Amino acid sequence: MPDLYKKYKEEVVPALTKQRDYKNIMEVPKLKKIVLSSGIGYDAERDAFQEAKKQLGSITGQMPVITKAKKNVANFKLRTGMLNGVMVTLRGNRMYEFLDRYVHVALPRVRDFRGIPKKGFDGAGNYNVGCPDITIFTEVDPDALKYPLGFNITMVTSARTDAEARDLLKLMDLPFAE
Repeated sequence: MPDLYKKYKEEVVPALTKQRDYKNIMEVPKLKKIVLSSGIGYDAERDAFQEAKKQLGSITGQMPVITKAKKNVANFKLRTGMLNGVMVTLRGNRMYEFLDRYVHVALPRVRDFRGIPKKGFDGAGNYNVGCPDITIFTEVDPDALKYPLGFNITMVTSARTDAEARDLLKLMDLPFAE
């Protein structure tokens, strides 16, 4: 059982129940899934997708999938079925282990880090944050990277409002900027 999951069960649930005055334990918001996605681009070489897949797989412990365009977009010279990115969805223990490494190992390695932005909430209790460089993770060897790679992290919660989600993520040690 991951440490962050233990913390959620033992500290976060009682704190949120007291803070928000929930009557039932099932009302307490929880983290449903974390989605990591990276847009590679339509003109990238085939091995850029394989490298991105390998790097995201190494930091998550789960094999990502290569995504394809769902419709034509003339401005981006994109056709239906063209490769355009890589994504992986984490749930359960892997989700909590990734979040723990992201918060306690990767973010402290960012130079001049002042916290993650508060404006990444979508109005439905989900949070998005971008990571411009994958080398903040210790699993990635910066010398072996041929292509620069950034990605987006989406944290999907069961919270009904952004305020509930913010309280949940703050109690789970996410360092929001002041």
